[in-house]
Amino acid sequence: MTVAIDLELLRRQPQIAPAGWLAAVGRSARRNPVGAAAGLVCILLVVVAILGPRIAPYPADRVGFARLQAPSLTHPFGTDNLFRDIFSRIVVGSRNSLGVGFASVAIAMAIGVVLGVTSGYLGGWWDLLTSRMIEVLLAYPAIVFVIFFLSVFRPSFTSVCLAIGLVLTPGTTRVVRGATIAVRHQPYLDAALVLGRGPLGIMYHHVLPNVMAPIIVVASIQIGIAILAEATISFLGLSISSAANPSWGRMLQETRPVWQAAWWTAVVPGAAISAAVLCFNLFGDALRDALDPRLRGTR
Repeated sequence: MTVAIDLELLRRQPQIAPAGWLAAVGRSARRNPVGAAAGLVCILLVVVAILGPRIAPYPADRVGFARLQAPSLTHPFGTDNLFRDIFSRIVVGSRNSLGVGFASVAIAMAIGVVLGVTSGYLGGWWDLLTSRMIEVLLAYPAIVFVIFFLSVFRPSFTSVCLAIGLVLTPGTTRVVRGATIAVRHQPYLDAALVLGRGPLGIMYHHVLPNVMAPIIVVASIQIGIAILAEATISFLGLSISSAANPSWGRMLQETRPVWQAAWWTAVVPGAAISAAVLCFNLFGDALRDALDPRLRGTR
């Protein structure tokens, strides 16, 4: 009888199916058109970053255009102080900016999910140790930590992504830990334990699927933060960009002496950074409304 009841509890375990996610996102899109539009812009940015050099009208490092030409039909975003087409550099530069953003968030998710799920479920000394490590990381200002990290390890795609990923890890760990604690004492986990499941099996098969919604939301929001962090370190001269492979932050840094004479050299890269950060944040907010059952139907 006990085994039958336990099996029934496992059958009734609340799972977040992909089809359910899609249906929830569809309903949220109808209720929150701003979030839906932001999601479409995010998809467009990803497509532009993937195709980058193929759809840019000119190579990013091509020179020979008129210097500081205002936006026109030939050059929609104008030209910079080094005789280059800004529109082409924005398109090609999206690959660096978004690539670092996505890779950094992937690192933060990989570390934060493992730490958050294990510390939230196991508790004890491991939870205490994890919490202290997170507090140590939070004690350092993010930009100071990134500059220190990149001064020790030469700037490269891997080191930049790792530095930003480590900065994002504490927030991810805290969110995942809180979500894990919320489901740790659910009956279906007790049933799995009675049936002989080990801690690793329970965390992987039963805890992780039920904390996936906050993980997705945090990841979507942190992509915008990572893009802004990459632009910041690029502006400070610690980027991995080059003339042929620019980044939006580096474009701001290179055109700083001519901002007053040519406003578009500052506005266009700044608008690209702002639009990317804003759209990913709005999209993350819409995902939160769609995937959190407590917020469904509140708008």
